[in-house]
Amino acid sequence: MKAEANNKTVALVAASLAVIFITLTASSLNVALPTIGKEFNSDAILLGWVVTAFVLSAAVFSIPFGRLADIIGLKKIFLYGMILFSLTSLVATFSNSTLMLIVCRSVQGLAAAMIAVNSIALVTAIFPPQERGRALGINIACVYAGSSIGPFIGGLLTQHIGWRSIFAINLPVSLLVIALLLWKVKGEWSACKGEKFDYTGSFIYGFALIAMMYGFSILPGISGGVLIALGIIGLAIFLYWENRTNSPVLNIKIFKNNNVFIFSNLAALIGYTSIFAISFLISLYLQYIKALTPEQAGFVLVVQPLAQTVLSPIAGRLSDKVEPRILASAGMAIIFLGLMAFAFLSNGTSLITIILILIALGVGFALFSSPNSNAVMSSVVPKYFGVASAVMSTMRSVGQMLSMGITMIIMAVVIGRVAITPNYYPVFLTSTRIAFGVFSALCIVGVFTSLSRGKVR
Repeated sequence: MKAEANNKTVALVAASLAVIFITLTASSLNVALPTIGKEFNSDAILLGWVVTAFVLSAAVFSIPFGRLADIIGLKKIFLYGMILFSLTSLVATFSNSTLMLIVCRSVQGLAAAMIAVNSIALVTAIFPPQERGRALGINIACVYAGSSIGPFIGGLLTQHIGWRSIFAINLPVSLLVIALLLWKVKGEWSACKGEKFDYTGSFIYGFALIAMMYGFSILPGISGGVLIALGIIGLAIFLYWENRTNSPVLNIKIFKNNNVFIFSNLAALIGYTSIFAISFLISLYLQYIKALTPEQAGFVLVVQPLAQTVLSPIAGRLSDKVEPRILASAGMAIIFLGLMAFAFLSNGTSLITIILILIALGVGFALFSSPNSNAVMSSVVPKYFGVASAVMSTMRSVGQMLSMGITMIIMAVVIGRVAITPNYYPVFLTSTRIAFGVFSALCIVGVFTSLSRGKVR
């Protein structure tokens, strides 16, 4: 019994450390983007791709690796992801152009898909239902812990050592997680061992998602519309194929007669679409409009994920007792109020006001995310833990991609493909307000989607 408890604890520690450093890297880079832009003379759209390439890659590979983990083992795919993430972190420290950095972030997105999908699935598989909400709450709190310390560490490192050190600090922690997985986490979890992997379906899915998401990012051009149409057709073909193949990469049965699973994932998609670009936009706002240093901007940005870190375990425990639909919907409503407040940003908005809004957004997303994750994972049988986690991870990645896509479309229309110099600060501020207005409108839809999921218990 003690050995089983130790195994659960070590697995939770390994899974949580891994997601801390994935999110820490992402949130650190948000603060470093203006510095990277100056070094490589990159415009705002290209800088956006440093973020977008990562989330697009994570979205494309989440479902295939979720299925692969169910076949060959959750721990094994998690381990391979950690090895790949550490290697690409090493390569990224030597980036000599924005393009090279974007390529590195793309590969890190693939590795992050292997890690993030199996982080949740591994915790779900090891912990019994009565302990699952608490464990998932801790794991999700660690996601926000990485996000909360990321802006501070990113600002500190960027200002005093250089942005490349953001990638270098991943290496010792990655090695620790790899050691824990190899020597301390006993056993393997592969509910679909021996089944075939659907390469055809994975290829169709990947092509469709890349076409649609890339097309979305280059709107309003005609080629963007064409690629989106191709992506939608590709997804239709993918669903047709998955319904007829014997061993699908995404078993459509997981959606049938399961409103909790469908609407919880849809709510997650809307939630991440609404909130992900906040750090990107506010980081630029603080450094361009408020003339803060990267370190100072990091201090301000830290408050939102810090609030999420503190409250997520509490929200997770509550979701073991209170219906997740109620908690998640209340959280989404708070997010709406915070985004609406940001839609009125101006040159004169005080730092105190910005900090209070960020705290409110952190509280809202903590109330939404842990209960929503618990609802998703509790709505399926163990055989589908890997795929369910992959679908949820894909919703997160696609939502993040859409968030950056919406932001880049607005910037492309309002500002154009130019470096953001003082002459362009007024139009940058206009584009920021428009983006937050769009995201707050999405949140209204998210509240009703969350309420529509039905009861888990």
